[in-house]
Parts: sequence; structure tokens; C-alpha cells
Amino acid sequence: MRGLSTTERDAVARAGDAPMLQQVLDWAAINSGTRHLAGVARMADVLADAFAVLPGRIALVAPDPVDSVDGDGRVGALDHGRHLHLAVRPDAPVQMLFTGHMDTVYPVDHPFQSLTMRDDGTLNGPGVADMKSGLSLMLAALSAVEASPLASRIGYEVVINSDEETGSLSSAALLARAARGKVAALTYEPALPDGTLAGARGGTGNFSITVRGRAAHAGRNPEDGRNAIVAASDLALRLHQCRGPRLAVNPARIDGGGPNNVVPDLAVLRVNFRPAGLDDITRAKSEIDAAVAAVAAAHDVHIAVHGGFNRPPKPVDATAERLLTLVQQAGAALDIPVSWRATGGVCDGNNIAAAGVPVVDTMGARGGAIHSTEEFLIVESLAERAALSAVTILRIAERGGL
Repeated sequence: MRGLSTTERDAVARAGDAPMLQQVLDWAAINSGTRHLAGVARMADVLADAFAVLPGRIALVAPDPVDSVDGDGRVGALDHGRHLHLAVRPDAPVQMLFTGHMDTVYPVDHPFQSLTMRDDGTLNGPGVADMKSGLSLMLAALSAVEASPLASRIGYEVVINSDEETGSLSSAALLARAARGKVAALTYEPALPDGTLAGARGGTGNFSITVRGRAAHAGRNPEDGRNAIVAASDLALRLHQCRGPRLAVNPARIDGGGPNNVVPDLAVLRVNFRPAGLDDITRAKSEIDAAVAAVAAAHDVHIAVHGGFNRPPKPVDATAERLLTLVQQAGAALDIPVSWRATGGVCDGNNIAAAGVPVVDTMGARGGAIHSTEEFLIVESLAERAALSAVTILRIAERGGL
């Protein structure tokens, strides 16, 4: 670590002394699956208490309204938890954004609820990598920056949302507001086990497409019916045929149907699209419109499309590359090799980049097997990654930007 200044060395030491592992153990023991609103509420309160050590104004912000389509084709409100928002020194010359999420993919009735410390130095448990550990080391890094002589040069906002795992639909506007005027953003999704960061990301869009036909007796007068299941299946096949190297299409589920002797009059098709670029979103929208029109005409059914592209693709432009290079240089000073590569996954980094702010969105701990019962955190990476964040932030503050 010969490339560090005295200020940076002090910050690294302070960050490393933070009780990160204990926080991960405590926070991962709270089930905060996105739909478990009581657990998410408890997690929000715990995080508000923890982040209150930082200066500034902290608030738990009500979620924006979100609609969803149920299995019967009804559109209704979908409740979400509150989001944590912290604003520190909004008048400082350099402004940054730090984001994370408090929710996990494990519902309250999921069998994966316990924590296990393994002999290989990893911690297995729900949300330990994605991203209770990222929240703990974000706090450690910011606390270390606050104790440095450079603190007054930098202001920032922290957003920890409650719905990232389901698309950040109730927090997208909050993230967009927080991103305004920021020179850079760091998001604390986990890095890969070897420390590799995510570079460019594709986008994503989720759709619930309701098909309404006409019921009839399957034996007496089937010709009078309009089979919604058949029409939805035709639509799924047509959309699947739109896939290509720059657009993945996954028809994931069809809800609907009923007794064998009734022509089904309702089906709801769930489809996920993964566009590589903005032009691919335009093409996907055109393909959806064309397929819906063709199926509606061919099967004499009514079709309603609900949903959209909630995560735009995130390219690595020149500004984003400068930020990635700065992180890489901070890593070199810490003897931490840093590289990045494109990934097919999406996160809040997509939305932040779409707001025009360069972002590195895998500044969390090293870990893997996320969204599975094998999810693990590499414990030694907590101090390592907190140090990487602290040095990166301090260098942005000292330079007055990127």
C-alpha cells in the first residue's frame, strides 16, 4: 500500500476497524424479502439507526405507487416498503451518490433462513452477499471519509431502496432525483468472487399480457369459444421468435385456464426481455405491438399489455471508463487487482447511468451464488472492499471530480 497518502492510510485503517461482519450477521438474520413488508420495515428501521452515525438528514421515504397484474388479469396496487434516504452537505463542491438495497429474494416462508460460517472463510446465508455486506462496507467507508480532513469537500446522498430485487419500480423516481448533479455514483452490489466488477450491462423489461377470449362448452359448442390459452401460447411463440444476439426474450409463465370441459376465456402471459442497447428496446416495442395485433386478429381475442422496460441498458462510455479506471488505480494502491467485464445482469446502476451519472455498481463485497441457497460472502473482502471505496471517494474529493 505504498501508493496511499497519509489521509488515505488513516481512512483505510478506520474502515477496517468497523464492525462489518457483526452487522452482516445481524442484518442477514432479518428476513427482508421484498414482499415481506414487516421484515422490510424492520430492516429499514435498523439501517436508519446504523446510518444515523453519519451527518446530514436521514428519512424513510414512502414508496411510489406501483400497479401489478394478478393471475385473474386484474390490475391492482402492489405495496412496497419505505426507502432510506440520507443527504449530507448538499452545498459541498463535489457531490456523489451511494446506493444499495435492503430487500432480498428470499420470502418469509423460504427454507433458506440460517447463517453458516464455513471453514473456507466464507459466510453462507440469505442476503449475505446481495447485499447486506455491501450496506455494511458502504457505511464503513463513508464513516472513514467523514473522519478525514477531506470530508468538507464532498457532499452526497445515500439511497437504500426496498424493492431493487423486483425492479425498483417504487423507488425509480427517488433514485433519479438523487442522481441529479452528481459527479459519480457507487452502488454496492457484490463483486464476483475474484473481485471482477461489472462494466457494461444490458437492460430489462417485464410484461404481463392479458388475453381475454370467450368461454364455451368444450364438447357442445367449442366453435363459439375463443381460447385464451391458445392465443397466449401463440403470442409467446411469436415473441420468442423475436430473440437474437442483441435481444433475449423469455416467455416465463402463462396463468389461466380452468376445467377441461370449458374453453378458457382468460390467460396472462408473463414475458421478460433483455435488450443490449436502446435501439433494441425500440425494436422490442415494435415486435410486441406487431405480435399483439396479429394474435388478436387471428384468434378474435382482446389483449392488454401491462409493463415496460424499467432498466435501460448501461454502456461504458468515456466518463464511466474514467470512474472505473479511478477505482482500478485505487485498487492498485491497495494491492487489490481490479478489472471489469460486461454482464447480462441488471441493477440500479442501469437507472443511475440512464440519468447521466457514471456509476460503478459492484462496489460491494466479493461473493457468489446469489439468489440461491448457496449464496456466500468472502468474509475477508469486507475490509478490502471498504478500503477500496474509501480511497476512491477520497480521491474524487481531492480532485474535485473525475
